[in-house]
Amino acid sequence: MRTVDTISVKSYDHQAQSQAVILKAPNEEMMGDGTGILVIDDLVDSGKTLELVREHYPNAHYATVYAKPSGEPLVDTFITGVSQDTWIFFPWDMALQYVEPYRGTD
Repeated sequence: MRTVDTISVKSYDHQAQSQAVILKAPNEEMMGDGTGILVIDDLVDSGKTLELVREHYPNAHYATVYAKPSGEPLVDTFITGVSQDTWIFFPWDMALQYVEPYRGTD
């Protein structure tokens, strides 16, 4: 591989889905219409994120680890299909949080 880059798309605000927005995109000249480009994502859910990315790079090959039924038609390759109501917790989504003890601190 000569070049590895990222496209950053935000479509969730915590656990609530919102409109997909591209926060950071690769160099347009390098990407072209996506021909010869492999786009990899962890999960396709509703497909809104991939719809947006496909608009920019219609000829890329799209691969995901997990695919839900609503998003399956938007990917070319996926490893595991899961039900639409399954919530997948990825390690990078898990953060340690401080929680006050139920009892006093004495």
